[in-house]
Amino acid sequence: MATKPLPAAEIEAHGSIYETLMREGFCVLQDIMPPAIVQLLARDMAPHFEATPFCEGGFYGSRTKRFGSLLKRSNHASAFIQHPQIMAIAQAVLGPWCDTIQLNLAQALELHPGALPQFPHRDQDMWRGQTGEVEYLLNVMWPFTEYRHDNGTTLIWPRSHAANALTPEPPEDPVAVECSPGSAIIFLGSTLHGAGGNQSSGVRQGMIVSYCLGWLKPYENQWLVYPPEVARTFSPDLAALVGYQQHRPNLGNYEGRCPSLLLGEERSDHLGAIDALRPDQTAALEEFLAGQRHVRAASSED
Repeated sequence: MATKPLPAAEIEAHGSIYETLMREGFCVLQDIMPPAIVQLLARDMAPHFEATPFCEGGFYGSRTKRFGSLLKRSNHASAFIQHPQIMAIAQAVLGPWCDTIQLNLAQALELHPGALPQFPHRDQDMWRGQTGEVEYLLNVMWPFTEYRHDNGTTLIWPRSHAANALTPEPPEDPVAVECSPGSAIIFLGSTLHGAGGNQSSGVRQGMIVSYCLGWLKPYENQWLVYPPEVARTFSPDLAALVGYQQHRPNLGNYEGRCPSLLLGEERSDHLGAIDALRPDQTAALEEFLAGQRHVRAASSED
């Protein structure tokens, strides 16, 4: 398996970000967050990295540290998770397959010297759905330190996504995607990838954020990570992103209502369910009900 560094400038040299992402399976957005904000987020995460033990198991890696719940650990995390350009791309990629998108994961990770390359994988394989057409997931890697070939930056197999995910072997060798704090590596859930091995003397540190279709079970159980008493401190948009919204039709409800009601001051143990349907379903329902009313009216006239 040959790998070579791929500078960020080379990735963006052809076409728009979205076009590059959908053609290559990944892209890099350069300098979209001030490095000073990245440093503030990294500073908030530092004590948690220190307290977190190394992972167990060959997939996560015995020289790697990982932890989630990032919105509870730093007030700066939401600026990355809700970055407008990232959210627009996530909506463009995932929107055709769902009514709403949701936060799948926000995880800090630290790759220590001596870490072996990660097993190549596609994150969409968490779900056993149709492969080759639907995109289930969008990943965003935010570096806290320099991401370089020698310290284990993410290895990505170009054009290994979408229908190519059905082929036994990827069409190309992997590239080591290099970038600096303030930039972001974006790749599809159908793209083959894995962390590189850390052959340097330093730690590679960053954050992975991912978004998935609103009708899927997310990697990180958001309602346990951010229960109502925590989610009440979020903006409405952020609370919705972590699961306090319904996915039409009527999915993820609380007593037949949008779970966002749990974030308000007034709550009741006895609620009447309210329809939450897509426009096409609402139109079909109205046509059906109109027919039923017509039949009933005709029957009453006989």
